[in-house]
Amino acid sequence: MSDLAALTPQMRAALSDWLAGLSALGNASNHTIIAYRHDVVNWMGFLAAHHGEPAGPATIAGMSQSDLRAWMAHERKRGLSARSLARALSSVRSFARWLTERQEGLGEATVILSARSPKFRRRLPRPLSETQALGMIETVSLQARTDWQQARDMAVVTLLYGCGLRISEALSLTGADQPLPDMLRITGKGGKTRLVPVLPAARATVAEYVRLCPFQITGADALFRGARGGALNPRLIQKAMEQTRLQLGLPATATPHAMRHSFATHLLSAGGDLRSIQELLGHASLSTTEAYTAVDAARLMDVYAAAHPRAHSSPQRGVS
Repeated sequence: MSDLAALTPQMRAALSDWLAGLSALGNASNHTIIAYRHDVVNWMGFLAAHHGEPAGPATIAGMSQSDLRAWMAHERKRGLSARSLARALSSVRSFARWLTERQEGLGEATVILSARSPKFRRRLPRPLSETQALGMIETVSLQARTDWQQARDMAVVTLLYGCGLRISEALSLTGADQPLPDMLRITGKGGKTRLVPVLPAARATVAEYVRLCPFQITGADALFRGARGGALNPRLIQKAMEQTRLQLGLPATATPHAMRHSFATHLLSAGGDLRSIQELLGHASLSTTEAYTAVDAARLMDVYAAAHPRAHSSPQRGVS
């Protein structure tokens, strides 16, 4: 069985309702919703093949620990990493929890809801050094043919590094956002909004791009435009950065998202507060921010020496 054929009509309808609800509430991006659907359909496809019939509520309600282990082993055997399997299990748990709340004949779905995610090492980001980040901004404009496209690419990359924006956030700016204010309101993942300070250098590069852009930029129009006047495709920025990193001899990890990593890391290295950086990045969890900040051991020891009370106390005689 494959794709939706592995689900009973009732489960197809339930899956559609669940995904529509997530989309309507703004709790997940389109990319995330597609990933959720893929994970759940693959899981139920395995159950259907495992039991020899389309998967419905009774299949999930009767899922045993043996079924769960068989599914996880099947996924690992076909090449899924521990990280990807953890994501798939999270998707499945979320769907199963929604089904139980809807009372779709699932009972408590205890096995799947209590399943533990496989352990995996969090991949640490690799930010650029300050010199590399500035070199990227200065050189990326050389990849474009026209003056206005050069100014555009430089403006976008400056926003990634100077404001810590995701590329999707930078490209979601509209004509109503310019000229850029001192504090820019950004809508990030899950529809969450945050205020981000805008450096004078970022305002200046965006203003220069707007001055040179051959297309009128007003109201709800996309701020950053492609060659034919439509909204700029993020792939063009990615490609320009790929060419730039080859010129500068930078690693393959020098991506648009690495500029955001660099923003966070350099702020922390300069003495920024981790909680404040969390707010600037729009992270729901502080642990996510910690993963974004690659600070060397010397910096951590400096923080320890400056903040830990025992670092400032003198040893007392007679105390061992």
